[in-house]
Order: sequence, then C-alpha cells, then structure tokens
Amino acid sequence: MAQLSPALTQATPVLAARGEGVHLIDTEGRRYLDFTAGIGVTSTGHCHPRVVAAAQEQVATLIHGQYTTVMHQPLLRLTERLGDVLPAGLDSLFFANSGSEAVEASVRLARQATGRPLIVAFEGGFHGRTMGAAALTTSGAKIRAGIGPMMGGVEFAPFPYAFRYGWSEEETVAFCLRELDRLLVTAAPAADVAAFVIEPVLGEGGYVPTPPAFLAGLRERADARGILLIADEVQTGFGRTGRFWGHEHTPGVRPDILITAKGLASGFPLSGIAASTELMSKAWPGSQGGTYGGNAVACAAALATIDVIEDEGLVANAAEQGVRLLEGARKVAADHAGIADVRGLGLMVGNEFCTADGSPDTAAATRAHAAAAEAGLLLLTCGPYTNVVRMIPPLIVTSEQVDDAIGMWAEALRSAT
Repeated sequence: MAQLSPALTQATPVLAARGEGVHLIDTEGRRYLDFTAGIGVTSTGHCHPRVVAAAQEQVATLIHGQYTTVMHQPLLRLTERLGDVLPAGLDSLFFANSGSEAVEASVRLARQATGRPLIVAFEGGFHGRTMGAAALTTSGAKIRAGIGPMMGGVEFAPFPYAFRYGWSEEETVAFCLRELDRLLVTAAPAADVAAFVIEPVLGEGGYVPTPPAFLAGLRERADARGILLIADEVQTGFGRTGRFWGHEHTPGVRPDILITAKGLASGFPLSGIAASTELMSKAWPGSQGGTYGGNAVACAAALATIDVIEDEGLVANAAEQGVRLLEGARKVAADHAGIADVRGLGLMVGNEFCTADGSPDTAAATRAHAAAAEAGLLLLTCGPYTNVVRMIPPLIVTSEQVDDAIGMWAEALRSAT
C-alpha cells in the first residue's frame, strides 16, 4: 500500500472534510476557525460561492489550454484585469504555478535584463523550496539542509528585525543599510548585482514587517546603482496586509518586478511575475514557459477572486480586522510573560515566544499552537526557531470571528502554561 512521504509533517491534527468561509469542518463534524488560510492562500475563504461558480463553469468549458501552444480567454481576461490592481507601469505578466517558480522566473529575468550575475537577498527571507528559490532562503535551516551546494551568485544582507537586535526600528534600519552598503563594496560589488529581493513582511522568517525606511533605502540604492528591486509579494499580496500589495505601505516605492501567488486564486495553483513591458522584453527567447502555467480554471478562479475582493471591500476589511487582531493578541500577551513580542501588518500577526532570558522558546510556542487547535483555532508556527505562532485568517474574517479567535487563543495559552 502506498503512503505519503514520512518527511511530510502535519501542523494540526485535523482531517478536513470540507471548508466554509473562515471554517474547516473535520470528518467528525467539528468546526474549526481556520486562521491558517492554507498558509495565506484561501484569501476569499474556503469555497466562496463566486469562486466555486467560476471554477465550475470553466471546468465544463476548457480545463487546460497550454498557453505557449494555444491562447484562452480566462488568461487574457486575467492579464487585463490585473492591470487594474498592479502598480502603475508593471504592465507585463508571466504566469506559472507556484511561488517558487515565480521567484526563479524573477531571478532569471533580472539576470538576463541586467547582464549581472549576483542577487542580494535578506536574512530571514523565505522564497521557496526549489533549488534556485531555496538558495535565496534563510528563514530556517530545514529549507537548505542536506541539499548543498546551493545555487551560486547569491549574497545575504541583514534584515531590520528590530526585536532580534534589541534596538529601536530607526537604529536597526540604519545599521542594516550600512551593512548593505558595505556588502556592495565587498562580497557583492554593486556593478555585479542584478537585483535585491525582499518580502514586504518576512513570512516563514517570523512575521516581521519590513520598515518603510528600509524599503525606501533599498529603492534609493537600487536606482543609484542600476540594480532592480524585486518584491516577493507571494504572501503579502492581494490585500493581506491591508493594502492590495504589501510594498504600498511605503509611499513612493515601486518594485521593478513583483511576484504574486498564494491569495491570487483562492486556493487554485497560480503564480506570476509582473514587470514593465520594457523590462520583460529583455527576457531571452524561450526563457519563460511551462506546461501548467496560466491554467484556465485557475485563471477563472483568480478573476472571481479579484471581483470578490473589490465588491466586498476585503482590502479595507483586512486593514480594519488586522488592527483588531493585533490589538487583541497584544492584550492577551500582556498576561503571558512568555510572549515577548506581538507584531504584524494587516491579517499577518505573529506572537514570538521567548524565555525569561530572551532566548527563543520553541517548546512554549509548540504547546500554545497545539492547545489552540484543541480549543478549535487553527494556527501555524514560523521563525528560524519555530517560536513564533502566526495568525493568517482569510480576508473575509469578521470582527466577531476575530474576537472568537482571540478568546480561543487566550484559552489555549491558559491551558498551555
């Protein structure tokens, strides 16, 4: 009898039978508040009726039209529709299946367009598990362990994680920009750097928002040295941070390449990169393609997702409920000394557990995470030490559901401690 790989681990004990909005229901009928959203994927909730209807209609019409062989209407309509929500000037798109594929497509484009070999990534970033994407990833050793040597041409600079350094955000940003400047005259000569790649909020690395001053500093340095700025919006895009794109929290900064996936199609596999037509035209012939990229059903789901986000005001809802969730989590943490920091942006909230001496407390985070599932609240962990419990509800979450989740979280912490 075949079985799943023993290397796969399950974050919760739930055997899901169906999903409804913010809830998952197991095979025994128990309902759980799902504040994992498939790791930020089910942006419109589980089985939103409009997404379901769009996918069902498309399945009955055309399931797969391989888009370097034939063209199909869902892909053309999605390309046009994304033009309404993408930053001005990013008017050319390439579609793939996963975030990792899109990350690697962005690196390929940056190197071909600039003729430069190096990519500068930032400590704690997660960009995927395939070999090229993993080479950019330092969110945790498990992504890189046992598969080296990694792809060459990647250098890392410090990320402004103020809580880790124990400094103010201003001091941390200044330090990290100085270290980046030093890197550009040492291990990564600026004339050889094709791109900076960064997440507007560290995802797997611990749910740490990128300070606007740091992102602005990257844009300034990129412009001065002919370097491209790549925003990995796989997790932060499509409204999750309370803006349609996470980088929009830094006024005046626009990336040269934007990567999107996860919430793009409400659970159907679809990813892409966006750039200006001028930049995208510098990709070498044959460098972009793939069998399943731009799948017709996934594109139909993505079109419905955009409509739902706009018609139901989900970006504004993410901003409003994100403030409520962050404030609620901070109130709970005030009664639990083991939670040393609560941070986030929109519907991305992280609770970092530390011991009395400030060391990462993986055991406490693990207990709290398991207790939350027992209470009926599904959460995930992250961070290099797996000591951050993160909350990622879908964008449709209501204030009542946020309050319910905070109540369950408080109950879980009482049980775990």
